[in-house]
Amino acid sequence: MNRWHIQWAGATALALGMATAGHAQILIGQTAGFSGQVAAGVKETTDGAKLYIDMVNAKGGINGQKIELTSLDDKFDPKIAAENARKLIEDNNVLALFLTRGTPHTEAMIPLLEKHGVALVAPSTGAMVLHQPVRKYIFNVRATYQREAEKAMTHLASMGISRIAVVYADDSFGADGVAGAQKGLAGAKLTPVALEKFDRAKPDFTAIAAKVAKADTQAVLIIASGSTVVEANTAFRTAGSAAQIVTLSNNASGGFIKSLGANARGVIVTQVYPNERAVTYPMVKEAQELAKAKGAGDITPAMLEGYAAAKVLVEGIRRAGPKPTREKLHAGLESIKKLDLGGLEVSYSPEDHTGLDFADLSIIGTDGKFRR
Repeated sequence: MNRWHIQWAGATALALGMATAGHAQILIGQTAGFSGQVAAGVKETTDGAKLYIDMVNAKGGINGQKIELTSLDDKFDPKIAAENARKLIEDNNVLALFLTRGTPHTEAMIPLLEKHGVALVAPSTGAMVLHQPVRKYIFNVRATYQREAEKAMTHLASMGISRIAVVYADDSFGADGVAGAQKGLAGAKLTPVALEKFDRAKPDFTAIAAKVAKADTQAVLIIASGSTVVEANTAFRTAGSAAQIVTLSNNASGGFIKSLGANARGVIVTQVYPNERAVTYPMVKEAQELAKAKGAGDITPAMLEGYAAAKVLVEGIRRAGPKPTREKLHAGLESIKKLDLGGLEVSYSPEDHTGLDFADLSIIGTDGKFRR
């Protein structure tokens, strides 16, 4: 029996979640933008997690108990995300939250996590604010945005590119990425030819695109999500800029490539997991084989993120024992030391909830796939 279900926010969805909750043995909650600008990436990360959790459930679950994930759509709105988290924690009584999406969205949940002692495993964001200072109930798996942005700037500088612009959303995610970009630029003794922010809720790139084109920019780092990056890319091309487009791993999905259309080729996307075709990594090989068995198509970087996240979640639940509680799960996660995810190791302690530090670069090829 397939115990997975996706439920949309609203009274009907919540009622359905509460009705099925009575039959679940290990309840896990997720709120993310299943609709809106990050929907493609959210679907892929969730599909990747599903590959691993379905396999665990098919083998009898954990200590004979199967995992049931209740997923609510927050439309990539921080306010809805916080309310969804409240419903999941207080009404559905989930053991943990899992694979949330977005920096301000996840920040909005922190008071709830602390109030109820609920662990959030693998938020799909690399925000430094979730790493330092250590957030007791947040267990990161992926590397930080600052590390990604810094690596991107260092790479561009090593190629002789010096006229670099940084365009970012006016939220905590944007500010976080800018901090990493500025560190990388400073290391290369460069300053951005343009540093422009835009309204995350109502982006308008007309004036910014004109500035980027006038500055004869060679490359633009766009710190934004999904369809917003697509809009920015189109605006730059319309303004006559031929600048190399660079963005972060929150856009490392097959759906993002499709949304770029004819503008996809040559876009650089930072990555926080190994090449999704690198079977020398056992984790990649495992995910590929499970996807093939389910007829799920090719593995994407976003699916690998979800897959790795599920491995960490499952290990934490295992360590929580036959009758897992929120407190036991927290202790189980903090006890993880050098957990081999399949070529990458994760460790936690009360002083360190960072997880992985892997960062790489990819470029979208003519075949519409990420190339390393």
